Amino acid sequence: MERLIEFYFDFISPFSYFANVRLPTIATEHRYGLRYHPVNLKQLKLLAGNTGPATREIPTKLAYARIDQKRWAERYGIPVHPPQEYDSGLLNKGVFFAADRQASQPYVSYVFHKVWGDGGPMTQEAFLRDICQTLGWDCEDFLRFVRSDTATARYDNSTEAAHDRGVFGVPSMMIGTEMWWGNDRLDFLQEFLNAG
Repeated sequence: MERLIEFYFDFISPFSYFANVRLPTIATEHRYGLRYHPVNLKQLKLLAGNTGPATREIPTKLAYARIDQKRWAERYGIPVHPPQEYDSGLLNKGVFFAADRQASQPYVSYVFHKVWGDGGPMTQEAFLRDICQTLGWDCEDFLRFVRSDTATARYDNSTEAAHDRGVFGVPSMMIGTEMWWGNDRLDFLQEFLNAG
């Protein structure tokens, strides 16, 4: 069986940003591969029966979440700035473009940094062009792909497959049938790997 950590995430999630800071190192230290599964968090939650409002729609929860995000950012020694907008669909679809080029990890890490480290505008074309230029891709190919029916189908399938495996939120990490939900569960993931 392939030694693999599967990472379910949505670029809209700051805690997925934090988890991604540690996951590549954890995988490398334990000689595991890391597979990226972008999901539509809103749709994933609905599939799980979670119809509650997003954190951004609950002022007191959002105020606390911002404090919590700063604490995690300080712990990891990284910046955190909320993005200018919250529509991650095109960026999530870009993971498939990256995967087809064996470049998932550089793409995911760079996009998370630009979105949550710099507070970038997720849907603006100039922002998307900066990403593909930085990674050395043809921007027209990238933009055409992320706006295509093919990318949408792969994205929908990825979300449904995550739900079928029992994933209900992000970040979620899986090894086989074992799952850990949340950036704050990475220590449990490491304990599992250390015991193996």
